[in-house]
Amino acid sequence: MARYNYVIGDVQGCFEALKALLKEIRFDPDQDFIWFAGDLVARGENSLGVLRFVKKLADRGVATTVLGNHDLTLLAGARGLKEIKDKDQTRDVIDAIDSDELIDWLRKQPLCVCPNESTIITHAGIPHLWSAEKTQALAKEVEAVIQHDDFAVMDHFLAEMFDKEPALWSDDLQGNERLRCIVNYLTRMRLTDADGRLEFSFKDSLDDPMPVGFKPWFEYASAAAETHKIIFGHWAALQGKTISAQIQNVDGGCVWGHQLVAYRLEDAAIFQVDNPLAGF
Repeated sequence: MARYNYVIGDVQGCFEALKALLKEIRFDPDQDFIWFAGDLVARGENSLGVLRFVKKLADRGVATTVLGNHDLTLLAGARGLKEIKDKDQTRDVIDAIDSDELIDWLRKQPLCVCPNESTIITHAGIPHLWSAEKTQALAKEVEAVIQHDDFAVMDHFLAEMFDKEPALWSDDLQGNERLRCIVNYLTRMRLTDADGRLEFSFKDSLDDPMPVGFKPWFEYASAAAETHKIIFGHWAALQGKTISAQIQNVDGGCVWGHQLVAYRLEDAAIFQVDNPLAGF
């Protein structure tokens, strides 16, 4: 059992910030464990370095990550199913000599993890409609496809993953529509309406005006939060905000010049470092 368990928010390729944060928390790979909340790559200065480093930690058995929306975008790009944008700064991953190994490792990472019996981590959170148990089951449906031995099965889904519809969950959804809706909740969600319908345009702070009829997903009574502490990243404008005793954000907006955040599960301590490359 690890001495300390840390949840680290969206690194997004900010390798220098990650190294600074590990120094700040005095991370000891012989005793500690890190749970990354997704979006290891994109927009920062060294996605390739981050991916290699986290994979090495994972291979050693001292770290794991959930998949974020940028990680999934990299998977689709590496498979030739989505254009890699210059601003994502992930071309070096695809061109790397060990690209196949890195991409194969990344696709085998989960969408949801439970560090202990009372904590659950996904990249963007959990819609109030789902219990923790249901979230884990639905995540496994997507994981089974992305991790499939037949790459054609994965590619069939990845090619249709980038769409905003269906924006409302139904247990009756099937096929790629069902998988896409699960991915959108777990990796892209910020606002929903009372029925759970997703709104994709809003990325601002909680003080900014929101589309009529929509609120942050965590402002509704949550089935999952009744049994688990939910830890999530994705929403940079929250800057690692503690939402409630049961809901914690860990995205400090590092790639946008703010902080990289680590949350220690044992005592709810929060650690943060400035991005040393901010402004460069």
